[in-house]
Amino acid sequence: MASTWTDRRLAPYGFLAPAIVLFGLFFALPIGYALYLSLHSVQVKGLGLGRNAREEVWVGLDNFTAALSDPELLAGAGRVLRYGAMLVPAMLGLALLFALLLDMPRTRFSGFSRLAIFLPYAVPGIIASLLWGFLYLPSVSPGYFLLRAVGFSGPDLLQGDWLFLALTNIAVWGGTGFNMIVIYTSLRAIPPELYDSARLDGCSEAQIAWRIKIPLVMPSLVLTFFFSTIATLQVFAEPMTLRPLTNSLSSTWSPYMKVYRDAFIQGGLHSAAATAVVIAVVTLTLSFSFLKVVNRRAAERTP
Repeated sequence: MASTWTDRRLAPYGFLAPAIVLFGLFFALPIGYALYLSLHSVQVKGLGLGRNAREEVWVGLDNFTAALSDPELLAGAGRVLRYGAMLVPAMLGLALLFALLLDMPRTRFSGFSRLAIFLPYAVPGIIASLLWGFLYLPSVSPGYFLLRAVGFSGPDLLQGDWLFLALTNIAVWGGTGFNMIVIYTSLRAIPPELYDSARLDGCSEAQIAWRIKIPLVMPSLVLTFFFSTIATLQVFAEPMTLRPLTNSLSSTWSPYMKVYRDAFIQGGLHSAAATAVVIAVVTLTLSFSFLKVVNRRAAERTP
């Protein structure tokens, strides 16, 4: 009996063990190592030659001070904020519009439409960036060829302010489908009786969407906004893939690109780790602040 009781108590930990091990190896351990690197630096002795010429020393918060005062990091953060201000409203607006259109009664080919809108999300970001980069190049793009055929030149989407539009278009094309599925699933969970009652009262489909559907799917909109904002702050694949195609994208265009350059091109693992920790702290702070505001408003609305 005692053995059986002990086995029952230990059984949940046995099921949790694989997840705990994976969490420790691939999440907690890298974070701990990054924190360790951010608090240390390499000190070079003499000419830097020999086995003991380089020594890892404790520098405390010096790496963080340098990261926070780095103008390249601040400029990259400003570009990402501008990029996010264009991306998030456009992507969520289209996702909501598509979800509402698919949820309308007597919608034809709804299954095919859902698949067609969601399919770009299944394309990896690097592949999507390469495909769109090909379409953005005036020398090889079929779109520019057609414009020249009718007497127009067209803007260079990889230069100047057009570059933000080009990057935003890639992310909108790839992310709208996922957000649409989330919102559409919430719409399908709304009882149809609400729509029938509204139609009996003389409401049009547009009025039903504005006064019933959108308020009821607001939690899903908040969720998609939250995840889209986090993904925007972590933008890396799109500008990194397009960088060989244009001179307008520097190696520090986004904060994560700066981390990559410092760590793997310039060999500054310790400063890069400090920058990564700063980005993680800022992201967590913004996320918790946003969730706290949302929860507070939800509590105020609850009777």
